[in-house]
Amino acid sequence: MTSKLEQLRAMTTVVADTGDIEAVRRLKPVDCTTNPTIVLKALGTPMFADTVTEAIRWGQSQGGNREGVVSAVADRLAISVGAALAELVPGRVSTEVDADLSFDTEASIAKGREIIKAYEARGITRDRILIKLASTWEGIRAAEVLQKDGIDCNLTLLFNKAQAIACSDAGVFLISPFVGRILDWHVKASGKTFTAEEDPGVLSVRAIYDYYKSNGIDTIVMGASFRNTGEIEALAGCDRLTISPALLEELDAAEGTLERKLSPEKVARVSPIKIDEKAFRWMLNEDAMATEKLSEGIRAFAKDLGSLRAMIDKELKAAA
Repeated sequence: MTSKLEQLRAMTTVVADTGDIEAVRRLKPVDCTTNPTIVLKALGTPMFADTVTEAIRWGQSQGGNREGVVSAVADRLAISVGAALAELVPGRVSTEVDADLSFDTEASIAKGREIIKAYEARGITRDRILIKLASTWEGIRAAEVLQKDGIDCNLTLLFNKAQAIACSDAGVFLISPFVGRILDWHVKASGKTFTAEEDPGVLSVRAIYDYYKSNGIDTIVMGASFRNTGEIEALAGCDRLTISPALLEELDAAEGTLERKLSPEKVARVSPIKIDEKAFRWMLNEDAMATEKLSEGIRAFAKDLGSLRAMIDKELKAAA
């Protein structure tokens, strides 16, 4: 019998949530997703030592103030990690707009365009890249503009239906509704344990999937942030799932039949909802979990971006 990972590949596009080059070579995902945490971890490995050295030397040749140079080097390094992944996967690589721009629409648009331009300078076309933005109102508005520019976007840190509906209304290419972080919140808040079928994160993604498919929405649903393989199996059949190497390895070693749980032909019928800014902010405000997890996620990514910038600043000073 084929492994559960191979069975999953037959019904869902498997994406690796990693910057681990060797893991990507071994597990052969279709796409890869990155974020500041993943980029920082990747750059700390021997494989990217020469990449860091090259970027620091490049930074030394740049004009402008130190803060601008540090930011430019950070962007260059994120692109380098993404470019290395793009050499290995046949599909897309997601690269994230700076987390500290999550509430700045115009700056997010400019950064997204810069990222695409940097990839194109390396011969990587925009149809191989997804620009990742936090699912804030401002991030969604930025994605709306970028999509009209022909730049496909991945809206991340998505925790409730209001965010998902606003993304589809904006014509976003793909959303990354989180599963494990939703579970984390509910476990902490209730003290309960949940089976895969009861998992609040799984149920959230299923509800979004039903809404999209029953309303003919083309935006891709890519479940993300998994804590265990049970959550992944409970979403088998979802458009895409982005999974860590450890859980991919676990699925690859697992035998038994993997039942398809989601299918466009078998969805609950859900009436369309119109979301404007007022409704979006109110629905988010009324969802304590989504409000807290969105803010927490932005802070965490901003912290890791800050750590990367601090490392770059230190290296630039040492090389001066």
